[in-house]
Amino acid sequence: MSRTALSELNDRQHTGGRTFDTIAIRRPAGIEVWFDQGLVALRHPAPDERATIIAALRLTAGDLHPTNAPRIAAPGAPRMLVAVHDRSALLRVRPHLDELKAACQRYGLLGCFVYVPPVGDRPGAARMFAPAIGVDEDVANANSTGCLAAHLLDTAGAQTVAIEVEQGDSLGRPASVLASARRGPEGITTRVGGLAVIRDRH
Repeated sequence: MSRTALSELNDRQHTGGRTFDTIAIRRPAGIEVWFDQGLVALRHPAPDERATIIAALRLTAGDLHPTNAPRIAAPGAPRMLVAVHDRSALLRVRPHLDELKAACQRYGLLGCFVYVPPVGDRPGAARMFAPAIGVDEDVANANSTGCLAAHLLDTAGAQTVAIEVEQGDSLGRPASVLASARRGPEGITTRVGGLAVIRDRH
C-alpha cells in the first residue's frame, strides 16, 4: 500500500491453511492494518497443565492475578493466557525456557501469553513466550491479543469487547496491538490490528 495512492485497501490473506479478510487504511502517522482472526476456541486448562506451565514461567502465587484464571485459547494453534497482578510482576517474569518448551510440547501449546488485563481506559500489557517454536520472547503477538479479547469477552458475558495491549517493552521495542471480539451464532470471532509506521530505509 505504501507504493500506491490508495487511501484504503481491502484484501484476503492466506496463511496456515486459513484465509483472512484484511483491511489497510492510510493514516497521517502510518498505515492502520486490521485482519479478521476468525473463531477462537476457549477452554480451561487441566490442573496439571496449569501447574506445569506456571512453574516453568517461575511465577509465584503472589504474581498471579487474583480473579483472572489461566485459559487456553485457540484461533488455530492453542496457547495459554496467564494473567499477572500488575506490570511490575509482568516485567519480573523470567521463565525457564527449556522447561517451558518441554511443557508446551507436552500439552500441544504454541506458547504462553502472560498479561496484565486492561482496566477502563488503561491499556493492558503482555509478553509472549514461545520457545517450542523457536521464539524465546516475541516483540508483539497480534494473534494472542485477539485470543485475550475473546477470553475477556467470554468471562464478562458481553457481546463485544475492544482492547489495546502494550507489548515489547521488556525487549526495548515498544508496540501496541489492538483487538476486538464479538459473540455470534457460531461462537466468538476476533479482529486484530495496529498502526504500522513505514521507516525510511536510506
